[in-house]
Formats: sequence, C-alpha cells, structure tokens
Amino acid sequence: MFRLWAREFKNNKMLRDTVVADDSDDTRTHKIFRALDRVCYEFDLGKPIWLDATVTEFKRHRKARFWQDNFIEEIPFDYLEIQVIEED
Repeated sequence: MFRLWAREFKNNKMLRDTVVADDSDDTRTHKIFRALDRVCYEFDLGKPIWLDATVTEFKRHRKARFWQDNFIEEIPFDYLEIQVIEED
C-alpha cells in the first residue's frame, strides 16, 4: 500500500488535508504523480511544477512543499505540502 498525505498551510496553520491511497502495481514515481493529480483535483488546484529544489527536498525527506513559485496561478494559501507516509 502506498499512501500520500497532502496539506495546505497558511500562516503556519493547516487549512485542509487529505490522504491518497494507491495499491496498484505501478512504479513509485507514477503513484506519486497520480496521487498529486488527485490532490489537486480534490483541492481544485492547478498542477504544481516540480522545481529542482522541490525534487531534491522530496528525495531527501519523502516530503515536499510547493510554494507560489511552483504554481502558475495564484494560490489562496502559503504552501502545499505532500509527504509519503506509507510505501510497500
């Protein structure tokens, strides 16, 4: 089972969160992108851009923050954080 936790923060307060589970046989990368797509759909957001710093942070900590620089349109929060909380 693969689970990804996504949270929106503004002024150091969590606005909303969701957990996406995926038990398919896909690669880890496909599971992450598919989970992020589902999060963006549920939160009604455009898909964020993976900058080099975001990729590096995610590889190190299994967690990444998407700031305004990662989005094309304006976002009503400070950042979106995703974290892998379970992997098979």
